Amino acid sequence: MDLDSHQFLSFFEPPQTAKLREIAIVEKFSDRAVIFEEGAESDSICLLLEGTVEFRKQISPDQYQTLTQAFPNAFFGELGLLDGKPRSMQAIASGFATVAKIPGAGFMAVLEETKGTVVTQLCSYMIQRLRSNTEEYVHQLVHKEKMVLYGEMLNTVIHDFRSPLSSINLASSIIKEQHPDLDTVEWCELIAAQTQRMTAMAEEFLEFARGHTVMHQQPLDLAILLQRLEKLNRIFLEQSQVELEIDCPSGITINADEDKLLRVLQNLTTNAVDAFKEQGGHIKIKAVEKDNQVEITLRDNGPGIPASIQARLFEAFVTHGKANGTGLGTAIAKSIIDAHGGEIDFVSHPGQGTCFYLRFPLMPF
Repeated sequence: MDLDSHQFLSFFEPPQTAKLREIAIVEKFSDRAVIFEEGAESDSICLLLEGTVEFRKQISPDQYQTLTQAFPNAFFGELGLLDGKPRSMQAIASGFATVAKIPGAGFMAVLEETKGTVVTQLCSYMIQRLRSNTEEYVHQLVHKEKMVLYGEMLNTVIHDFRSPLSSINLASSIIKEQHPDLDTVEWCELIAAQTQRMTAMAEEFLEFARGHTVMHQQPLDLAILLQRLEKLNRIFLEQSQVELEIDCPSGITINADEDKLLRVLQNLTTNAVDAFKEQGGHIKIKAVEKDNQVEITLRDNGPGIPASIQARLFEAFVTHGKANGTGLGTAIAKSIIDAHGGEIDFVSHPGQGTCFYLRFPLMPF
């Protein structure tokens, strides 16, 4: 948008609007560029014309807490001018941003010529924004406390599970040695693989709660990974009367953490099976090379994702229709895909099913 169409100017009458346009200085900021620092002098009002701006508080020398964001047509920085205090937060461009800065002295001169009704409108807008920011901050604080609690609980669970899982692995190894027939060996290997999955899932959740994903990436043939997914879920899918179709030619390779990518596909597959509600269904996973990327699609013919949660599906604690769901599966999946430098999105329509799209950089030759 251009400066003339910004809502901030609409609060003023034509003479004041003309003065504000005259003194405004338009600046462009690249991704993560600082617009102003926390504690800096409040010397201007910023009108956001393009892009997104992120507001952060510094909580340690190398760590920031994001409090809120601003989008085109918003303005910020006026409170410091009005009360004479330094900037209370850092403002940085998220992606990019175009900002029109109105110098503080010029704004105060214009404000003195402005009618009281205009000031009232400005104050009303600022109060609404403060309420919105407070609600968002409280939401983030509650989310953080939940993650800390979950992390502490899971630490205890992982510690307690190690001993019985080790015993299960040991028992399956002994059985495999004593009964080396093909069926017994296959079942014992499946037991060992599933216990390893349980441990990996718990540790991945712990990483998510800490806000840090540990990656062990290496060249990965997707056809082999999808074969492993099918083998691990064969019994589960048969019992759920769900058909899994895999379409992936050999040789499609990406640089990935095999266990973590398996966790993403497992979560999406399980969610699809849950959505069928024991009525059976069909899931198709397809991998192709497309536009210098590898695209994995996971499509089901289930009831679709409710429109009420689609916009927040990748947020933590968002779930629907699952009695024992935590609402963390898709949030963890997104964090894993992000850590790979990939993308995840979806398309879903009521009664027509859902299709997830996972995209990764193509492995260079």
